[in-house]
This record gives sequence, C-alpha cells and structure tokens, in this order.
Amino acid sequence: MASHAASRTAAHVAGREIIVVQDTSELALGGRRARANGYGPVGKGGGVRGLVTPRRSRSTADKESQRWLSVTTQASAALSSARSITVVSDRESDIYEHFARRPANVELIVRASWNRKIELQPGASAQLFAFIDSLPEAARFSVTIPAAPGRKERTAELALRFSPVTLCRPHPSPAPDLPDTIRLTMVDVRELPSKYEGEPIHWRLLTTHIVRSPKQARRIVDLYRKRWSIEEFFRTLKSAGFDIEEADIGDPEVMIKFVAAAAVAAVTIMQLVRARDGTTQEELAEAFEPDDQPVLEALSSQLEGATAKQKNPHPKGTLAFAAWVIARLGGWTAYYGKPGPKVMRQGLEDFRRIKYGTTLRLPNV
Repeated sequence: MASHAASRTAAHVAGREIIVVQDTSELALGGRRARANGYGPVGKGGGVRGLVTPRRSRSTADKESQRWLSVTTQASAALSSARSITVVSDRESDIYEHFARRPANVELIVRASWNRKIELQPGASAQLFAFIDSLPEAARFSVTIPAAPGRKERTAELALRFSPVTLCRPHPSPAPDLPDTIRLTMVDVRELPSKYEGEPIHWRLLTTHIVRSPKQARRIVDLYRKRWSIEEFFRTLKSAGFDIEEADIGDPEVMIKFVAAAAVAAVTIMQLVRARDGTTQEELAEAFEPDDQPVLEALSSQLEGATAKQKNPHPKGTLAFAAWVIARLGGWTAYYGKPGPKVMRQGLEDFRRIKYGTTLRLPNV
C-alpha cells in the first residue's frame, strides 16, 4: 500500500520543485497514546511511517530523533526524479546530524530550536540568536494569516533579517565523524507590534538553501509556511475527516495498516477540497487512476440536476471535475456552502463502491 502510493507520487514529481513537509502527531488509541510521523510532498501522495512505542518506553532520545534523518533519506530516494527537493520541518528536527547527513539532492528548512554556538571567524564565536538579533532589518512585508480555531484572519507586518552562519559541532558530539562546522543560512522573520493580542510570529529558520537577497529570504519564509499543510493532514486524519482515534482496533499491526490506508485517502481528500473551486488547475491524474475517468464522467451525467447550479462547471479530465462528482456523492446539494473533508470522504468511499461493482443508490438531484 505504502509502496504503491510512493510509486504513484514518484511518477508525478519528475522535473518538479517538490516541498516535503514532515511532523509528528500523537494518536489516542484505546486509552493509550502512540506517535505517528506524517510526511509527504505538498499536494501529492504521502504516508505515515508508522506507530512507535510511547515516549516513556523509548530507550534514548537519539532513537526518537532518527525519524527526521530517515524521512529525509526516504524522500531523497523516492523523489529522485524531481527537479529539486526541500524538506521542511519544525523545531524538533533542529539536529546537527540532520544537516550534516542530508542527501546531496535534498535541501532543508528547519525552524531553529537551539541557541547554538556559531563561528564568526577563526578563533571568534557568538551565540546564534544574539547574532541574528543584532542585524539590521533587510526588508519588511505583509502576509495574511488565515483563520484557525480560536484565531481570526489577520494581516501581519513582518520584519526580515538573514545572514550566512557557521554552526559549530555540539559537545559532546552526537557522532565522532561529524564535521566540526556546517555552513547554513539563518532567515529571521518576526511580526511587528500591532493590536493583535495573541502570540506574535517569530520564526528563526535555518536552511541549506543559498540566500543572497531579501527576495530569496522571503521565499524561504513562504516555503516554511507550507508546513501548515501537515497540520491540515493530521486534522483530516483525525477530527475533520476520519475520526481515526475512534477506531476500535486492538492489534497494533492492524492499526498500522489502517492508519496507512487512511493516510493515503486523507491526502486525496485534501487535494479534492483544495480543487473544488477549480483554482488549483490540477489534472485528474494527480489523484485518480486512468480508468477512474469514464466512471467519474458517467456519474457526473447522472448527478447533474436541472438548474445551472447543479451542473458540473469544471472541464473533464481535471481534479476540480472529480471534486464536484465526489462532493455530490458525499451528499453536497451544490446549492449551499462548500464541501469539506467529511463530505469528500463519504463521496470517495461511495465512488470506490460504485467503481468496484457494489450497488449504491445515487443521491436525489
């Protein structure tokens, strides 16, 4: 299942710039908590590496941190046909070895967690955060921060600083063969004072990308902002789409397979939700098999109603066309609101039943 999803993803990434976002999330299963590591190219197929033992049962922190290195290595191999690969991750992945052992075809953007020692020149050093804070602003720009639970949409004005930095190997060293220093770039972005009462934005981003101008630094910030797609993925996997934590499965191996299947479906559902307005301009092949197209077209003809609003407005062969069909199967009337993850999930399940021959009564149009 995972290898099939990986092979389909690999077939679509050739020649493209690919952003791979990784993060962890805990699942509450039968009163116990386990951790899942999610990762996947933005807008493409992805996966869940698996469920690991609860934190208390793990012998060392090093084994826990290995997942960041492993996913980066897997991305390097699975997406080798891509024009470029950038792995984006949060503060947990701020590990010296992560930078030192990255594959040659992978760039990294990591939110800094540690106020590391940096080398300014031979014999002179400083602390990373104090150094970047001392730099003058390179630029200012505004961004729209989307609404989230407990937070309204707002416009934030951000100040940008950036500089090349040379990280010194930590002591004690995590491994004897690591280089004494690593050359990276720090991009610092922070929200200027405003009337917003919540915690202001302040991201210190370490990257292997070369950054020589404010425009390039702004691009690093924009790429890091794509990390929020993994939060959307976990939300779809849990409360917004699958309620996966409610699954009554006691066997860990069975649960791993169930999570893997749900993860692949969750990515497809996210693609459908984003494509529903026809703005992503994605083709049907981004999420469906070639033999799905005639089934979707036949269903579209059956599901269309007499009014203009109940006609599929999207071109055949596009993901938006499929999203309209899947949403109608999931119970969307085409009149009110926009279909969300749960509607798309129901519609996708019904589509699979129809395709594979199970009798299903279509909704009234």
